[in-house]
Formats: sequence, C-alpha cells, structure tokens
Amino acid sequence: METRKRLTREQKKEKAVIDLINKMFEIAGHNVTYEDIKDRKDNWFWDWEMTMAQADEWKEWGKQYLMKNLRIRARAAEVEMMWINLQWGLKYSDWLE
Repeated sequence: METRKRLTREQKKEKAVIDLINKMFEIAGHNVTYEDIKDRKDNWFWDWEMTMAQADEWKEWGKQYLMKNLRIRARAAEVEMMWINLQWGLKYSDWLE
C-alpha cells in the first residue's frame, strides 16, 4: 500500500492558489488553467472577464474551499478571498451596470 506524504501548510497554500485560479477560469467560462498563466509576468488577469455574479460564485466556492482545506474560519476565508480576488481576480464585464 502506498502512503501519501502529507502536505506542509505552505504546500497547501500553494495548491489552494492553483485550485482557486483554475476554478475562477472554470466559473467564468474560459478554457484557461493555472498552467497557461503561471509563467506570465504581465497583468494576465486583464485578458479575461467574468461577471459580478460569477465573481460572487467563485468567492463563495473559494471561501468553502479555504475553510475545508486550510481549516480557517469563515470570516478569515472571506477576507482571504477578497485579497485573492484583488490580486488575481479577472476584471468584471458588467461593473458599470
């Protein structure tokens, strides 16, 4: 039987960023993954859009993901998702509406 090595807290955070970015693209309906953008040094997040409703869905999904996988409280997960959205979130297509 193969035993899996437990991830360190830092490795869990790195995996969370990858999973959150992949889910963001999925919810926004873009055929893009973390692998496609990981080496880009530009503002890659300006190349794609999502609606505010999609952003809300992604932030809620991310909150639940962070609570489960990083074992943080709801409010801390919400704040973390706000920061992640600020840092890597796609621009909104319906911001002015």
